[in-house]
Amino acid sequence: MHVHTSPDIRERRYTDFDMLEAGIRVNARAIVLKSHHGTTMNRAFLCNLYNKKVHEKNDFEMIGSVTLNNAIGGLNPVAVETALKMGAKVVWLPTVDAKNHREKYGQKGGIECLDNKGIVVEPLKEIFKLIKDYNVVLATAHLSPEEIFKVVEQARDMGIKKIVVTHPEFWVVNMTHEEQEKIVKDYDVILERCYAQPLGGGKYKSNLDDNLQVIKLVGYKNVMVDTDGGQIENPPWEDALREYMQYLLDNGISEKDLYHMTRTIPASLLNVDLGG
Repeated sequence: MHVHTSPDIRERRYTDFDMLEAGIRVNARAIVLKSHHGTTMNRAFLCNLYNKKVHEKNDFEMIGSVTLNNAIGGLNPVAVETALKMGAKVVWLPTVDAKNHREKYGQKGGIECLDNKGIVVEPLKEIFKLIKDYNVVLATAHLSPEEIFKVVEQARDMGIKKIVVTHPEFWVVNMTHEEQEKIVKDYDVILERCYAQPLGGGKYKSNLDDNLQVIKLVGYKNVMVDTDGGQIENPPWEDALREYMQYLLDNGISEKDLYHMTRTIPASLLNVDLGG
């Protein structure tokens, strides 16, 4: 549910079509394309059309998303509604243009999801209504823990059922284990725990040990195993996912629980049929 591909401003390991081929090769059911610079549901549509025309019948599906950064006007309900009408299934809150992200990198400005009283801003409430109406996923992206708790509370109050806390271990988000345990207990959200995280300067840090600790802390039913892959510094997406799953198996996580974290959770979030 979280892979970066090109076309992109930053160099990526895969093109959309490379990712399609990788997904088919390892018998994946679906992959969500993410971009910091707009929408990917149109790219997903072309991948799926290509798959039907070029390959023998398979059940692989590419899925698109929308990220609320400056490239689409930030917290832009019109852009979100357009994306959802065209098939996007994940709405990411601001990432690289979030105020929290910019502050962590020593930059000024950025998109704010809360007003000066700590209340969710009106355009975001409009977007939350759209997310509820279309029954798609709200992902918290690169907000701070303080913002995440507020937006999750507002989203739950407005009836949004599918909420994912995006890589809470990422140093930009920097959510403590206690905060992750609390947000799961209070709001029954999904924690998206990713394979690795960028540290800047092309360097990446493995999250595997920390991921294992959190799975044992909050329980497998609320943790989604994911990669945030596609960077040239990281292993190929399928290799990263394989290493991640093997690490968990080697450290006491059962195949049944792993299946839930890698297939059942994302399939439920995306309304994808896993078949028999």
